[in-house]
Amino acid sequence: MKKILTIIGARPQFIKAAAVSRIIRNENSIREVIVHTGQHFDFNMSDIFFTEMDIPRPHYNLEINSMSHGAMTGQMLERIEQVLMDEKPDMVMVYGDTNSTLAGALAASKLHIRVAHVEAGLRSFNMLMPEEINRILTDRISSLLYCPTDTAVNNLEKEGYKNFDSRVLLVGDVMYDAAIFYGKQSAQKSNAINRLNLQNKSFVLCTVHRQENTDVPDRLTSIISALNEIHQVSEVILPLHPRTRKIIQDRHISLSFDPIEPVGYFDMIELLKHCSLVITDSGGMQKEAYFFNKYCVTMRDQTEWTELTDYGFNRLTGSDTKRIIEGFRNFSGRSIENAISLYGRGDAGEKIVKSIIEYL
Repeated sequence: MKKILTIIGARPQFIKAAAVSRIIRNENSIREVIVHTGQHFDFNMSDIFFTEMDIPRPHYNLEINSMSHGAMTGQMLERIEQVLMDEKPDMVMVYGDTNSTLAGALAASKLHIRVAHVEAGLRSFNMLMPEEINRILTDRISSLLYCPTDTAVNNLEKEGYKNFDSRVLLVGDVMYDAAIFYGKQSAQKSNAINRLNLQNKSFVLCTVHRQENTDVPDRLTSIISALNEIHQVSEVILPLHPRTRKIIQDRHISLSFDPIEPVGYFDMIELLKHCSLVITDSGGMQKEAYFFNKYCVTMRDQTEWTELTDYGFNRLTGSDTKRIIEGFRNFSGRSIENAISLYGRGDAGEKIVKSIIEYL
């Protein structure tokens, strides 16, 4: 039996891992060992996902968080290396573009263990983003590169990956797999709409957490100003990341509405189903909005999900107050009709597991 060691640490990775892990559990030829770095340590940002989504409990929880990028990545690298030496897996699987992703890939490659990167090939072309550095470096040292879109495949081809000792495979998006699978269960497993008194109400679902916004006072102030103005027209539901909440409090930025605590995946699905619009700076939420036929205003200057902007389902506004409000006015109350298949057919996890079995 082959052994795969999976590295996860942040909310989107739990969702992606759930889509693949449930396929692995049905395979007798693979055993999965899950390592949680602890990057997201708040219950609603971490443990609740294992409970709700029936993800196997991590075999290791490294509890590494609340540090600078360098310190966090360095400690993860050291601790993951020890786990790899103890477990001796045949392959390490990493997801996305977090510090956990890069640390896992680096630790494995230095021990000559093959790396599978799920969500490979994405590029925002903004090297000021830590995520861009993480994804580029992880791609370069991976043996199997699982791309969610044609654009991701094209990015790798332009970077010369045909000449590298790696396999580039277009499989679709595992987050789409998860949205389909768990979306059928969310109405029974979430009471978010009733709990928040949102029955028959129009509301905007918003998330703000990316450092390019939260760590720059002018950008964060501009974003909150836009949300305050939008709230005068439509209720704003803002599940607030603990780190962002602290920054807002420390800088005495005034919110004209009450944010809510972070929510679990089923609550988020129900909020996505019922909202009138998504406003976010998250990468994953841009896609999740599309999965549930919602338009999205993205408070970033670039996006790695360029197909959404190309087709007009997503609008980039940066942190500019006026542009965010214009995006809200343009999209509010509209839903996407005749959506096209941008992210596969919901079988990315099956394709990934099948290819790993063939590779190993």
